[in-house]
Amino acid sequence: MKSESKIYCVGGAVRDKLLGLPVQDHDWVVVGSTPEEMVALGFQPVGKDFPVFLHPQSHEEYALARTERKTARGYKGFAVYAAPDVTLEQDLLRRDFTINAIAQDVDGNLVDPHNGIADLRAGILRHVSAAFSEDPVRILRAARFAARFGFIIAPETLALMRGMVANGEVDALVAERVWQELARGLMEKKPSRFFETLRSCGALAKILPEVDALFGVPQPEKYHPEVDCGIHTMLVVDDAAQHGYPMEVRFAALAHDFGKGDTPKDILPRHIGHELRSVELVKKLSLRLRAPSECRDLALLAARYHSDIHRAVELRAETIIKLFQSTDAWRRPERFNHLLHACASDARGRTGHENDDYPQADYLLELLAAARAVDAGEIARQFADNNAIAAAIQQARIMAIKVLVRARNKE
Repeated sequence: MKSESKIYCVGGAVRDKLLGLPVQDHDWVVVGSTPEEMVALGFQPVGKDFPVFLHPQSHEEYALARTERKTARGYKGFAVYAAPDVTLEQDLLRRDFTINAIAQDVDGNLVDPHNGIADLRAGILRHVSAAFSEDPVRILRAARFAARFGFIIAPETLALMRGMVANGEVDALVAERVWQELARGLMEKKPSRFFETLRSCGALAKILPEVDALFGVPQPEKYHPEVDCGIHTMLVVDDAAQHGYPMEVRFAALAHDFGKGDTPKDILPRHIGHELRSVELVKKLSLRLRAPSECRDLALLAARYHSDIHRAVELRAETIIKLFQSTDAWRRPERFNHLLHACASDARGRTGHENDDYPQADYLLELLAAARAVDAGEIARQFADNNAIAAAIQQARIMAIKVLVRARNKE
């Protein structure tokens, strides 16, 4: 590295260190160098759209200081300029939020031209410059950071975000990027803030209309003291996060009631048949955002069967066997357990019920274990006809469940 070149740690690593949080990765900016010099020092070039290099030993990313100029709609429509004359301050100016526009040199000195440290202390997400409006992904990042840190959006930044939505910038977002940010938002500490932030600027209706449609839709106060379907869904996703459930459970928690936002007015607030409407909407959203199959499939099961699982103790043995068959609980017991987690979050995601137990889960798992304990191989050896074998196995499983239920009722 030439003597006049300088290296700075930037972005999330500096921010998280100042917040007292664990630092996962370091990003570095190199001021006063060229791609040729970086390669000569053993750095491996990896950037397609701008000069980024991997350190030969640590493999951390080192990017040449650069500026960006908007050339087209969307988050890829930028012209990048990277040269030795680009200053650190110019590089920091292109960043999204003041809290991410803080740099630290190799001696530990902080460079904070946009008062990001003050915003960190105040818990505020504030854009660095008007260039924020040139990249629609920044709306999603604002929502994700709000969910992670619990920060509020500065009024002038929220106004800018609303203008971006009104101007159609979010319409340029591609499915893969929306899903990536949605998945990250769901995995944050308080996922509800991700969706509330998007709703506050009007982006939720554009990006996730199935979620936006839930707000303002009433439901029976007897079962849902919070009444509003959107508020209920936010409580559900936050419960799933609080219990540390994996991504597919959190997505199922988000999607389980989609059909209630599509309920005809003449059956509100009973939501008759909302499960099947939810299934169709989950299919549409999953296709549109190209959601991973494990997330889509669990969300479909939660949408279709959460009401049945809630009333498990009322179901006949035959109905429970059909539930196990429909959810493929025989071959996918782990996924069935995830389905129960999503249902538990649904039950707890109600005002005043946050600490409730969910005995339906233990009940169904006990019945599943009893049904799986049936020796299907032994039964198969008693019959020559495949149809007879299947019927006999099912009948034996039904009987195993009935025996267990009678024993539980006697306790």
